[in-house]
Amino acid sequence: MKVLRLAFAFLFLGNMGFGQQKTLTLTNAQLKDKIMGGWAGQTIGVTFGAPMEFRYNGTIINEYQPVPWYDGYLKKTMLGNPGVYDDLYMDLTFVEVFEKEGLDAPAESHAKAFANAGYALWHANQAARYNILHGIMPPASGEWHNNPHADCIDYQIECDFSGLMSPGMPNTASKISDKIGHIMNSGDGYYGGVFLGACYTLAFTSSDIKYIINEALKTIPKESNYYKCIADVIALHKANPTDWKKTWYALQDKWAQDIGCPDGVFAPFNIDATLNSAYVVLGLLYGNGDYSQTMEITTRCGQDADCNPSSAGGILGTVLGYSKIPDYWKLGLKEIEDIDFKYTTISLNDVYEIGFKHALQNIERNGGKISGEKVTISLQAPLPVKMEKSFSGIYPIDKIYVNQSLKNEYSFDFEGTGFVVKGETAKWASESPYAFNVEVYLDGKLLETANLPTSFKDRRHEIAWKYELPKGKHTVKLKLLNPDKELDIRLWDILIYSDQANDFTSQNVYRFGPQKLFPKKN
Repeated sequence: MKVLRLAFAFLFLGNMGFGQQKTLTLTNAQLKDKIMGGWAGQTIGVTFGAPMEFRYNGTIINEYQPVPWYDGYLKKTMLGNPGVYDDLYMDLTFVEVFEKEGLDAPAESHAKAFANAGYALWHANQAARYNILHGIMPPASGEWHNNPHADCIDYQIECDFSGLMSPGMPNTASKISDKIGHIMNSGDGYYGGVFLGACYTLAFTSSDIKYIINEALKTIPKESNYYKCIADVIALHKANPTDWKKTWYALQDKWAQDIGCPDGVFAPFNIDATLNSAYVVLGLLYGNGDYSQTMEITTRCGQDADCNPSSAGGILGTVLGYSKIPDYWKLGLKEIEDIDFKYTTISLNDVYEIGFKHALQNIERNGGKISGEKVTISLQAPLPVKMEKSFSGIYPIDKIYVNQSLKNEYSFDFEGTGFVVKGETAKWASESPYAFNVEVYLDGKLLETANLPTSFKDRRHEIAWKYELPKGKHTVKLKLLNPDKELDIRLWDILIYSDQANDFTSQNVYRFGPQKLFPKKN
């Protein structure tokens, strides 16, 4: 009897993903249930976390702070605040392109659909939209020299479709991410989508969260900061599997300083994919398969506190399947499943069917078989994607506060290797067709004539920027060519970069003693 139990245990572990199996067979119903769980889980997670989004930056959301959840809340949010679902309708943009053009739809089709969609965007997505509308197509649209938000969370929050249409096939998902993720991101921002996409693929093969995360991490180059940060979460959880806050504080100490996103430099705000992915992994590991714990912990990590539980909820929803997501978290879900997400013609019920169809197509294209009610998937051992690094060798060293309108000209001097001018030309929801033209001079030479739309949807996220200049003293001048009495260019502040980080330890030794206050990190 003991021998039989042992044999059954090994068989069970093989089915959970630990064995060397080369195929996985599911029924159509099982496969669809997991796909539905992934899409429903995202929707639940983003709705739950929405009230907390970027309200707690650089701090934990403590237990005494309630996060609402009740029957009818999903419908209330879906109808009253549809912008909450940006990580869903962004996914669905790419799903729609695949549905119209097939699974070989080129990156250009996805890029144009995304750039011309009616929704508002921010960060890497908006920078990429501007690039595409001005003729800079992927992968250049997401490359950090052209996109100061290249390491931001954007593709991470919209990669879910790549994994849900690639069950058990992480490398297939990576190929999709290579095409679509580089529309808006590069480097660690791109890796966020590759990694979480791989988590989704592996969620079809195993219910062991630690296995899923460890295997998915094999898609990321080990020398990247992204890999090192997620590996830290895994190691910290292994050393201390019960206190998630202790791990959170360790991550905050080592990984919370942003160097890329202009909104996160010298600020507690952090939308970097590396740290926010770490919060997803932290929630999944410390949640240990419990949906409520996973939602609570991932949300209470703060920062992008709606998109992170959306990712965690989608991955765990795929593990469990729709049918096993606790009823508490599906309160009111049926009420919204026929409502189209804003800016799309697709509802949850639609994407359950479309996602299932795309998964079947992808399975057959990658060596799997469909026979009656059974689907056999040819499983893939995850392989790392290519190494790439954004913002290599540049460090923010200063911020010049401006906070004034650009009337005619504005000049500033700095010493370093780069700059970013933050500002705005558009007010929320503005659809003005007007665009400012601003000449940007660097050291007396015309760097560019920047076209700056006053339409919020089409705006340029930053006024001007340039990296990797010769180290030394530089002068920048902005010259407005076409001022308007009714419209305004607001200059907020200017970030200065150099090839070395500030070292405050020696400057502050008299205050804090010989022990280094901020030990250097790799």
